[in-house]
This record gives sequence, structure tokens and C-alpha cells, in this order.
Amino acid sequence: MTSQGSEAHHTRCCIVGGGPAGMMLGYLLARAGVEVVVLEKHADFLRDFRGDTIHPSTLEVMYELGLLDEFLRRPHERIERVSVDVGGVPLQVADLTHLPTHCKFIALMPQWDFLDFLADHATPYPNFHLMMQAEAVDLIQADGRVTGVRVKTPQGMLDVNADLVVGADGRRSIIREKAGLTVMDIGAPMDVLWMRISRVPTDPGQLQGRIAPGQLLALIDRNTYWQCAYVIAKGSFDQIRQKGLDALRGAIAKLAPYIADRVDELRSWDDVKLLTVAVDRLQQWSKPGLLCIGDAAHAMSPIGGIGINLAIQDAVAAANILGPVLKQGPADEAQLALVQKRRETPTRLTQRLQVLIQNRMIRGVLGSQGSIAAPWFVRLFFSWPFSRRLPARVIGMGFRPEHVHLPAS
Repeated sequence: MTSQGSEAHHTRCCIVGGGPAGMMLGYLLARAGVEVVVLEKHADFLRDFRGDTIHPSTLEVMYELGLLDEFLRRPHERIERVSVDVGGVPLQVADLTHLPTHCKFIALMPQWDFLDFLADHATPYPNFHLMMQAEAVDLIQADGRVTGVRVKTPQGMLDVNADLVVGADGRRSIIREKAGLTVMDIGAPMDVLWMRISRVPTDPGQLQGRIAPGQLLALIDRNTYWQCAYVIAKGSFDQIRQKGLDALRGAIAKLAPYIADRVDELRSWDDVKLLTVAVDRLQQWSKPGLLCIGDAAHAMSPIGGIGINLAIQDAVAAANILGPVLKQGPADEAQLALVQKRRETPTRLTQRLQVLIQNRMIRGVLGSQGSIAAPWFVRLFFSWPFSRRLPARVIGMGFRPEHVHLPAS
């Protein structure tokens, strides 16, 4: 019910969360003529160390929307191959240059640039409304159906009533919590420390993975700096802090000697951001009047950097399935369930693969003490150029890439 003293607004679809899934779904629905409100709790999109990898599957969506050329004019870096250094031995594991897509590379672009781009193209549609500093705090429900969202804004409380509420508010989703949806915790043996270290032209390029006994470091080439991901055992951050920042600097310098002269750029623990890794999935993604997509429906491991792209695929599928329905009126429970039916299999397969890598490789690396090397059969497999195409397809396109079928109004 609408609370006394709050303003009220009605829309066809209210999307909670202005991340990749929310903004893409908002754009696609508005483009098709559906009235949509997107709620973003922050004042802007400027958050560091968010998913910055735009994979070929997402770039293909941008091509289908006629936006690719303009999008790629924005500053970005490109990754065509993925390599890993295991115990000092380099191993190329993925080659994206053979993918059957228009873009045979991963584009590295700050997520805020990607979101600003979508907002810039959605805003001209009169039926698209982006509300910044609008934090969803509760669901409005009546007769067993979600009918809207209670929103906190700088001007006071606002009730947004909607035929459909979409939770796209990430792995700590307030929407799925308030809806009482059951979350299956799949688990992760690791957390990640994110940091920046400057890059010089003599450094190697592309995406670098460095594996040594008890340690794992990924370095993403951001042109002027390295975006570094130092993988640690789950819950061990306090122990690492007790050892001191010098110990962390030394570990990174040993793993990647070419940046050893710059690790002092980590001047305090404020320069190190902790990502608590979670892998989970909703048992049911929807209930009457409500649908969850992206991380709100399935939190992914950072392995492969594919979470943002899986979220965008959810948004495309949801728009294809629900767009024509929402143009006529509310979607019923069976129609909402079709989105989960469409997207659950690729989600399960992706998470299963991530968990396999976590448990078979990462857990073993983090717990190892002696020397480490890739097994001979792994080295043999990836020595064949053709073998690098399979992981490239999984990373670049996923198990079920979606295509835009919802026509523009």
C-alpha cells in the first residue's frame, strides 16, 4: 500500500539498479515504446573496480542496436588473447581472433563510460526515466503481488507503482531480500584485492595472469595503468593486513617483476579494495509482479570477467520475452518464468565451470607451498592453436548468447 506522506508515481516497468543489466533493459524497453523508470541509488556511475570487460557477446548486441561504431569511438583497450604465467612458464589459453562475431576482442572500458553511453542513448526516448540518488528501500505488495517500490530520495520518500518491478541491483540486492526469494549459496574459496599500479610502454600488454605457490595475480592492461587483482583465500584479508603493506607489495613484485619499481604506489590500505567473492543463484527468479536478473538473480565469480556480460544477456532475453507483453499490459507469472527458463541453463553451466576452476585450480594454488607447474597434458592441449578457441568462445560469447529481437517503436 502507498504510505501516507509520500509522493506516488506510476509506470509500466520499474527497474531497480542502474548497472549493466538495468540500464540495458531500460534502454531496450524504452526503445520499444514501453514506459520505464530506472532507479539508481548513487548520484553518478563513478565506482572503481567494477566489471570493465565488454565481451564480444555484448559488442554484438551493440552492433545489432546500430551503436557499435559510436561505442568503439570511446576510449578503450582491446584484448585478443589471454595468457597465464604458471611457475614462470607462459601459457596462452584463449585466442578470440576466430570468434564468429563482428568484434573478435574484449573491450576494456570503465563501466561508468559504458553506463553513461547507454543513458545518453536512452534519455531521448520520452518514455525513459532515469532517477539518480533514488534508493529502493522496500517493495509495495498487495494481494500477493508486487505492485511497486518504496524509494528514498533527497526530496523525501517516493512510491513508484509499476506493473512490473525488475530487481537488477546486484549481489546484495535489496529487492530479492524484501521479496523473500530463496538464495542457493554455491560458495567460493577466495576473495580478491583490487588495486592500481601504473603501466609503462615497456611492460607486456593484454591480460596477464601470474600463478606461483600460494599466490595468484591477474593484471589487466588499462593503457596508463594496470588494474590488478590479487587473489587471496576466503576470509584471509585481516591476516594479510596484519603482515603489513610491505609484505603485499613484495608478493606482487615477486609475481610480476616488471612492476616491482612501482609497487610503492600502494601507499596505504586505502589503495587496496576488497571484493568479497560470492557465487549464488536464486531458486526462483520471479514472483507475481517481480523479476530479478543479473547479479540479483545469480552472483558470479570474477573468473573470466563474464558477470557483466551474463547480466546483459539476461537483459536482452527479458526485453525479447517481456517487451511485447508490457506494451499491452502487465506480465503474468508464467511469462516472467520464461526469462528464468531461457537464462538458467547458461547461468548454471557458467557457474559450474567457475566452481570447477575455483575448486580444482585456485584452491590448490592458494594452498600450495612448494613449486607449481601446469600439468603436461594442459601444456600439450594449449600448445595447439585450435585448442585455444574453445575457452575463447566460452569467455567471449558464453553458452547462449542472446540477440536483439524486440523491434524499436
